[in-house]
Amino acid sequence: MNVPNLLTLFRIVLIPVYLYIFFLPGSYHTHIAFGILVLAGLTDIVDGYIARKYKLVTSFGTMMDPLADKLMMMAVIFSLLFTERISVWAALFFFARDLGMIVVSAFFHFRGKKTVPANVFGKITTVLFYITFPLLMFEVPYAEPLLWLVIAFSFVTSAVYVIKFRLLNRML
Repeated sequence: MNVPNLLTLFRIVLIPVYLYIFFLPGSYHTHIAFGILVLAGLTDIVDGYIARKYKLVTSFGTMMDPLADKLMMMAVIFSLLFTERISVWAALFFFARDLGMIVVSAFFHFRGKKTVPANVFGKITTVLFYITFPLLMFEVPYAEPLLWLVIAFSFVTSAVYVIKFRLLNRML
């Protein structure tokens, strides 16, 4: 256990905190939930930086860091769906892609296959979601069409991962 892994676990702990705060009654809760989302995003950046700079990359971190990201993003999508800030279809496409990535990654990881680490496309996708989420949280006009563009980009990113996965595991 090292600092980057502790930060990843902290991000996982933030998920129920975010959900609890988001669903509190009153108008201030969205701002606090947004702050928690920003904190999660910042800890993601910091843990990655520390892990790479100080050579603290672990197999636990390689698996749990993207899982923490996906779980937080799924919590945000759930909260936006539940409060009718996004359509059921947007949520279904988002969940299908992310649940698919989690299940497939775990399946192949536990079968001893090499998994593809996060790449620039995955990082861009995460950043784009983190940019889009506040727009949706604060009900900015035309935020959902932007979400659809990010979802489409996330499917392209997934295709890149599948191609890299196949190439990586053919070499074994």
